[in-house]
Amino acid sequence: MSSSIYDIDIIDIQGNKSNLALYKNKVMLIVNTASKCGFTPQYQGLEELYQEFKDNGLVVLGFPCNQFGAQEPGNEQEIARFCELNYGVSFPLFAKIDVNGANAHPLYQFLKKQAPGVFGSSAIKWNFTKFLVNREGNVVDRFAPTTKPDALKKQLSELLKL
Repeated sequence: MSSSIYDIDIIDIQGNKSNLALYKNKVMLIVNTASKCGFTPQYQGLEELYQEFKDNGLVVLGFPCNQFGAQEPGNEQEIARFCELNYGVSFPLFAKIDVNGANAHPLYQFLKKQAPGVFGSSAIKWNFTKFLVNREGNVVDRFAPTTKPDALKKQLSELLKL
């Protein structure tokens, strides 16, 4: 497992390979997403956070995942189109990944180790679990899917030093 979040390789929703070093010195809000979930309307709130804070150093990173109730059945082009048309998503989206199990993406292995969930369980429980990473690349908090994006504004303002 990577010792730094910035060493983790990622593939964006267009299939381009890079790594999280692209977001060094940014505050990252990392979210496992799905298009057919009860929490899907949170895309709107995530986009609003991104628009409000991106000029101050926030980046929202969406990682589609089909591990919960098969709620992300589409391919990358369908996901991108859905997010843009329905929620105006302009924050970075990535290729579909697993967040749990033997094939869990290295990013989620890292995040879950840094910020275990309730009762020390590292498993992601559902879509729209959120991880907040500071400018130094440290995971500073983990939020349940039920936590609405606008509930993060105070903490984001503190991390962004606004």
